[in-house]
Amino acid sequence: MAVRSGMFGAVVAAAAAMVLACAGAGSAAPRLATVGSVQAGQDACGAYASELVAATKAAEPGPAPADLRAFGASTQSVAYHQPKQLPIGLWSMASVTLRAPATHGTVRLALTSKGFSTDSMEIQRWIAAQHRWVDLTASSSDDSFPTRGTFSFSFATAASPGHPQTVALRMQDLDRPGSLSVAASYADGHGHTYRDPAVGAAVTRPRSSLTGWPAHTTLVRGGAAQSFTLTVKNTTDRTYPAISTLFYAYGMGGSQVLTPRDLVLEQYQAGHGWTALPLVASGCDPGMSVVPRPTAGVRLAPGASATVRLRLAVAGTAPRAVTRAEAGLAVQSGDTSLASSSLPFRVGG
Repeated sequence: MAVRSGMFGAVVAAAAAMVLACAGAGSAAPRLATVGSVQAGQDACGAYASELVAATKAAEPGPAPADLRAFGASTQSVAYHQPKQLPIGLWSMASVTLRAPATHGTVRLALTSKGFSTDSMEIQRWIAAQHRWVDLTASSSDDSFPTRGTFSFSFATAASPGHPQTVALRMQDLDRPGSLSVAASYADGHGHTYRDPAVGAAVTRPRSSLTGWPAHTTLVRGGAAQSFTLTVKNTTDRTYPAISTLFYAYGMGGSQVLTPRDLVLEQYQAGHGWTALPLVASGCDPGMSVVPRPTAGVRLAPGASATVRLRLAVAGTAPRAVTRAEAGLAVQSGDTSLASSSLPFRVGG
């Protein structure tokens, strides 16, 4: 999926910020929302800036006791552990266990990715004394799409073969599915480097599918609405606490543009039937968007599915100069984009 029209990037960026504001508790790591290659905040018109900054200050829980247990054999000087799946947009716990007899050194994590850029990876370590997560230092790359990267951090340790010490880490990919291999090493600063064999994982995300929108859709001014359905199935091994969707639209012809009053969007809800979803104009350009209900997102366990049924019509008062328009549906996990579908249409009548 991830189909995007370049002419309304600002619309999508502003709308992504709305999703961030609506995602609520239980979302993924606080960071600027990303939809496709557009990052909310770069043109969110300032109106959302305070919300974005506030979100980055939210307190986050530290590692559980199980995340700090020692991994690897007693003979391993360094042992790296990560889960077999790394669902996009969710923090996945990992760790490095040290048994090397050293007092201070540098831990390095050499990443090799397939299907996505290592630049989209974020890795943090837990500093217990400060009770906070901090970003690991990443090596820079001149490659526009690197498949190899290195994260590192200095670490003072009292570890020994009989008294292992574990550093809690967490990681996530914010781009696309694929695979990730991580090889950990520890350099003691005295010419000794201890290495652990690479550990692999699948980078996954829920599957999204759109039905009911023909390839050449025409919506007549004042005419019937076109119904369509988005289905999201959690095909990963982790629960997503807040899956949200976002509808956005843009239409322009000559000097005229579509406004929220020119489109009629409705959502079907069991027990209530079709109810209106008022679109909100973007603060950056003549686009519009809305977060379908429930705006706080849906908790989606492994194997579970959720559907959003919508229908769209063009009002009879829509400007005659606009004959083509773009719309789309984005799927979000908290503040992270998972997929999007393009819904282009002609305006007739």
